[in-house]
Amino acid sequence: MPFTLDPEVAALLAAAGPQAELPTTVRGDAISLREIGNRNLALADTTAPEAPNVEREDIDVPVPDGTSIPARWYAKAGSDPGSAVVYAHGGGMICGSVAVYDRLVASYVEKSGVPFLSVDYRLSPEYPGTTLVDDTHAALKWLIAHATERGVDPHRVAIMGDSGGGGVAAGVAVAARDAGTPLAMQILVYPMLDDRNTSADPQLAPFVGWTWDDNYTGWHALLGDDIGTEEVSPYAVPARISDYRGLPPAFVDCGELDIFRDESVAWASRLWAAGISCELHIRPGSVHGYDRLPSETAIASGAWADRLRVLGTL
Repeated sequence: MPFTLDPEVAALLAAAGPQAELPTTVRGDAISLREIGNRNLALADTTAPEAPNVEREDIDVPVPDGTSIPARWYAKAGSDPGSAVVYAHGGGMICGSVAVYDRLVASYVEKSGVPFLSVDYRLSPEYPGTTLVDDTHAALKWLIAHATERGVDPHRVAIMGDSGGGGVAAGVAVAARDAGTPLAMQILVYPMLDDRNTSADPQLAPFVGWTWDDNYTGWHALLGDDIGTEEVSPYAVPARISDYRGLPPAFVDCGELDIFRDESVAWASRLWAAGISCELHIRPGSVHGYDRLPSETAIASGAWADRLRVLGTL
């Protein structure tokens, strides 16, 4: 049976018309793709519900090069958190920000009661290589160092991210393991994990929004001419690690019609082979960003329920 869109997803994409598709950019043109991506991410964030009980605090986090980056702390008024999440926004390594993820992150906090630290990690191509992971790992270490004053158990902090931020989150999981930074869990939503995924799959091609050319653009901005070679850092490209032992347990969620599907399955499979628990969901008939469409679908509702359940276990 050939791939087909989930009927509710198909109806929403049809209703959105051309604006549901990313305009075509030149392969490798990160700046043009950034402009389009930021516009679409800001639009997607307007679909997230209001979070009237969530308080926000902007923070400067010191990073390894001696500077600092912005981050935003979200906490639900009156909650007794205990656990916490460090969040890496999406954007294919080249776009996105705390600002264009504000309502989405606040929704997670409103619905789960778990506080989040959303990180404005620096972006490629201006900051290539491991900078994105280094920045986010620094935010994780900052939160652990300030856990007591924030009412957080430092052993109950998870890393979470979606799309490009899912790749950053996985890279932080690897870096935290190697550095001895405590990390309770990695929560990866359609994560961008493998720089070698740049050739089109004709079976998926009719359904994708984030294309293989876009994926090349994002990875090339991060890695330059090292893309696809053995010269890349496994912190920048988590799929390149050879030893999965000691990584934290994982939750991985991806659409069946997403170019990140196979690398999501591979990540989960390698964790299992290393004896690491991983809950994997491949959502039938779902595309990249299926959970951020203008109206709720049954598949998106199920995904949210799964994520909130996992957040409740931290």
